[in-house]
Amino acid sequence: MIIGDFLKAIGQIGDPRFRRVLFLGLGLTIALLFAVYALFLGLVNWLAPDTVTLPILGEVTWVDDLLSGASILLMLILSVFLMVPVASAFTGIFLEDVAAAVEDRHYPHLPDVPRLPFTEALTDSLNFLAIIIAANLLALVLYVFFVPAAPFIFWGLNGYLLGREYFQLVAMRRIGRKAAKAAYRRNVAAVWLAGLFMAIPLTVPLLNLVIPILGVATFTHLFQRLEPSG
Repeated sequence: MIIGDFLKAIGQIGDPRFRRVLFLGLGLTIALLFAVYALFLGLVNWLAPDTVTLPILGEVTWVDDLLSGASILLMLILSVFLMVPVASAFTGIFLEDVAAAVEDRHYPHLPDVPRLPFTEALTDSLNFLAIIIAANLLALVLYVFFVPAAPFIFWGLNGYLLGREYFQLVAMRRIGRKAAKAAYRRNVAAVWLAGLFMAIPLTVPLLNLVIPILGVATFTHLFQRLEPSG
């Protein structure tokens, strides 16, 4: 059923409204990752020496270029971790537009709801973002001591956190904050599983770029399926 929700989200990519938000989100995601990469590359170039003298080879002037090239690979690896907070932060920006597009296409019987104030949605999103960052920093200890299990810990933790965030924010549009929390408690297992379907592809470079927006659409379908009175 969760796969069906995700396939419905993918199937709406051709919708002009949905596609506009998807491309806008994709552009901002890429811009953010490039900004982080540019800052890191600038730091590498600043710290790396212009020349290094090695035995036999003598003076080598390409060390900074070598480090800069290696930084590209490092940034691809770091994007695996960066995309989790990105997915969280973008929820508050694109939630309303994506959810409205999905409801107009698939649930036209639903009454219109007042648009959440941007500041309120952004505040909730930033609160969740802080929780996600703090939880992942604490989880670094587990990654060190349980290296073979690190990917599963990462997926399980972030699947839980992202699922909780996306479901509650989607639900709040329809039923309010208190009822959304109650709906989450009733469906915690399904929401966690759906969160895993978000967290796992977020660790795949390039694919992870489109997951934040598709995640909002998927959780909109999930909420309407689990709480149809919404």
